[in-house]
Amino acid sequence: MMDAVSSIPEESSQVLALVRTESGACLLELARQSPVLLVFLRHFGCSFCRMTIAQIGELQGELKTRGVRPVFVHLGTPEIAQAHFDFYGLHDVERIHDPDAAIYRSKVFGLGQQSPWGQLANPFVWFGWLKGTIFKYGIGRIEGDGSQMPGVFFLKGSNIVRKFMYRNISDQPKWLKLVG
Repeated sequence: MMDAVSSIPEESSQVLALVRTESGACLLELARQSPVLLVFLRHFGCSFCRMTIAQIGELQGELKTRGVRPVFVHLGTPEIAQAHFDFYGLHDVERIHDPDAAIYRSKVFGLGQQSPWGQLANPFVWFGWLKGTIFKYGIGRIEGDGSQMPGVFFLKGSNIVRKFMYRNISDQPKWLKLVG
């Protein structure tokens, strides 16, 4: 579900200023330099997570043309993340390692959890797999928290301009609509 958001509170700017990427960059500074598509992933064993990485990889040229920098937040180790991002051609993309999901669950982003069993019973998830997602992107063991929900936020400076909150793990954001 995509929502337009005008700005975020002062407290949120402080949170963004505290978040560092694996390369040491400050998230708030990155968002001030250029718009940021902040993508929160589930675990790397999830076929929909892998599909998200692949989709952003395919959109790299268009995002760069629009001046948008993708930044990913993940629960896995930096080494596991690097292997996945390299596989999908995102070698130098900024990543944020958040093993305790503190950023996911912060008041700024508010990404909750859903039962992994409930997600597996969801017909939309099964439909997504039957459309070929599981065959194209595979499935692996849970590396992180299998109940963590993903989300996407489009940042300009300290403002969240738009966000996409997943209702289920197979939801698909309209990436280019998110970045305007």
